[in-house]
Amino acid sequence: MRPIILILGPTAGGKTSLAIALANALEGGGECICADSMQIYKHMNIGTAKPTAIEHKSAVHHLVDIVEPSEDGFTVETWLKRAEKTIEEIRRRGQWPIVVGGTNLYVQSLLFGMFDGPECDQEKRDALKALPNTELQKRLRELDPEAAERIHINDTRRLVRAIEVCEATGHPLSSLQSQWGKPMPREDALIIGLQWPVKTINRRINSRVRTMFDEGFLDEVTALRDRFGTQASEALGYKQLLSHLRGECTLDEAKERIKILTRRYAKQQRTWLRKFEVLPTAHFIDMDNKGTQHAATEALTYISAKK
Repeated sequence: MRPIILILGPTAGGKTSLAIALANALEGGGECICADSMQIYKHMNIGTAKPTAIEHKSAVHHLVDIVEPSEDGFTVETWLKRAEKTIEEIRRRGQWPIVVGGTNLYVQSLLFGMFDGPECDQEKRDALKALPNTELQKRLRELDPEAAERIHINDTRRLVRAIEVCEATGHPLSSLQSQWGKPMPREDALIIGLQWPVKTINRRINSRVRTMFDEGFLDEVTALRDRFGTQASEALGYKQLLSHLRGECTLDEAKERIKILTRRYAKQQRTWLRKFEVLPTAHFIDMDNKGTQHAATEALTYISAKK
């Protein structure tokens, strides 16, 4: 049975490029599975750094463009069920399933299984949703500092859910999640992590944001502005440009806010990734002054040794 190759790293860290390189270099070939909660939405291409048409031709990508931006209710469990089915289908074809990590909770569920939290009180949930995200994050920080650090300020749904769990159980969500599933990640997954110096990844993030606007990010959001559901409208970058289109900030202010929040998100990812560094099924690659080919060669050596 082909093991799952799980590629992790900060945003703008070259995960897609590495996944494609591995898909073409591994014996028998591989297919990529995107583990990104915003790349699931159709038409949201530029702002989510979705694999391009050329990248799709270079390697098969799954779980991209599967729901409309207007659709709410796509959950971690929804993604996990589809991902497990896709993994088995790829294996039946004799190929390698390559999961490209983007959303921490998707990766967590794939490795450890689903966490069964308490049922929600809809009235309380509606009251929480009415609060600004800054207030939600402040409230969560008081209840569960670790979860507040991990969950992005724009991710209203997860902020609300974390507060719900804390208040319903009397325990931090982070402590409950640390207990879920097996004590070690699933045995059929090999983790490849990409490590970048902070200054370097921040430069890459700033460059990516500039490129996104050069490629028409504002036009993309403008065309979709009346088609966003609650979940899709919270996506980093889209939320800030929707605010600009409502006249709440200038375009330059929105651009700068996107850069700041993306760098902050990358910091949260780095913190989260540290817990995987000690695992015997994980290999982290120092990407300082190195490119995709170096990473692919090192990853292939590690994978070959583990077969």
